[in-house]
This record gives sequence, structure tokens and C-alpha cells, in this order.
Amino acid sequence: MKKLILAALLAISVSTFAQCKKEMEKKCHTEKHSPDERNEFGMEKLSSEQRTRLMVKKMTLELDLNAKQQEQVKQIIAEQMVKREAMRTEQMAKKEEDKKRTADQIFVIKNKILDEQIAMKNKMKTILSPEQLDKWNALKEVNKAKMKEGSEKKEGQKCCKEKKECNKGKEEKE
Repeated sequence: MKKLILAALLAISVSTFAQCKKEMEKKCHTEKHSPDERNEFGMEKLSSEQRTRLMVKKMTLELDLNAKQQEQVKQIIAEQMVKREAMRTEQMAKKEEDKKRTADQIFVIKNKILDEQIAMKNKMKTILSPEQLDKWNALKEVNKAKMKEGSEKKEGQKCCKEKKECNKGKEEKE
């Protein structure tokens, strides 16, 4: 009798867990693969102009920028946004083609990114005072650490499709 009750409780808990998991996967799938006007967090996407304004205001608060510096930084950030969008669309097109990148392609991409970072740093040196530049570098380090932490969390979580395939493999083994 005890075994029967234990088996029933086990069956109920497994079915409940499976049902919750299906709901989470469905929610993940709809949020992850939603229309273009939303990002991966289900929030509406901001235009590049809106993102630029927000970044300039944030930098103004953090670095105490004057009006002239704000205009100069706004131009730099706007240029950077355009370059990033172009690179992102290029990468998405390559991803859709399902082509694996070669070591040379990866080298070119990383080299391009580093060149952009060097150019950005040189431009910021001409705009910011030494104290502001030190603050800016410190903020970049903090943001870099946050990004690394976020990517490590993301690495542990796989996309909905991969989870489903993984779970199918596990079920077949059992």
C-alpha cells in the first residue's frame, strides 16, 4: 500500500513538473522568437536615436559632461551605433546561412572590433578631461565584468530548441 501511494505521488509530481516545464518552454519560445519590435527580454526595442540619447544622458550623469562634451559624445555614440547595427545585421545574415566561421574570419572580426575600441578610446581622450577619462575607464571595466557575468549565466542556459532536443534525447535513453 505504501509503495502504491509513493508511486502515485511520484507520478503526480513528475507530471506537474513536466507541465510546468512545457509552459516555461512555451513562454521562452514566444518571448525569444517574438516580432522585431521586441527584444529577447520581451521589452520594446528602442530606436538608435533613443539609445544614443540615453547613453549620452547616462554618461553626463556619471562623468559630469558639459554641453560641448555632450554634443561630441553624442556624435561618437551615434556613429558607433550605426557601425554596430551594420555589423549585427551582417552577422545575422551569416548566421542564417549556417556557415561556420573560419579562424581567419574570426580574426578579422575581432581585429575590427579592437580597432573600433582603440579609435573610440582615442576620440574620448580628446573630449574628456583626465579625471573624466579615469571614471570612464573604470565604468567600462565594471560594465565588462557585468557582461562577462551575464554571458556566463547565459552559457549555462540553452535556447528553447536546444533544451527540447536535449530532453528528447534523455527521454529516449530512459
